[in-house]
Amino acid sequence: MQEATILLIDDNPDDIDLARRAVARRNSGTTLEAASSGREALERLNGNGNLPRAIFLDINMPEWNGFDVLRRLRENERTRHVPVVMLTTSNEPRDVLKSYELGANSYVPKPLDFDEFTEVFAATTRYWSSINEVTRGGA
Repeated sequence: MQEATILLIDDNPDDIDLARRAVARRNSGTTLEAASSGREALERLNGNGNLPRAIFLDINMPEWNGFDVLRRLRENERTRHVPVVMLTTSNEPRDVLKSYELGANSYVPKPLDFDEFTEVFAATTRYWSSINEVTRGGA
C-alpha cells in the first residue's frame, strides 16, 4: 500500500506535536504534514505537489479561522474534494452545524487527555488515510 499523507492545519505547536506522536505510534504508512496557519496550508495545497488524503483543520486560529480556510478549500477546484475533518476543542452545536454547512466531512472534538487524544487521532487518521476511498486525483 502506498504511504498516505494527512495535512494538519493548527496554530498550536503542542497539538501538532501530539498529532505527530499519535501517528508515529499507531499509523505506520501514514505521513503527517503540518501547517501552522490557513494561509500556509493554502499556499502548500495550491502548489504542484500531491494533495493529502485528508485535511485535519482546527477552527480557532488567528488571521483565518478554520471556517475561512474550509470555505476557501471548497471554493478551489483543486481542493474541493479533499476530505476535511474539523479537529477542534469546540463542541458548540453552532460550530458543528457551520462546519457541515461549509462542506466538512467530519467533526471531531479534540480530547484534552494525551492518551485519549492519541487514540482518537490515530483512529481518525487511520480511517481517512487507509479505509476511506478518495478520488484518484486527490490521493
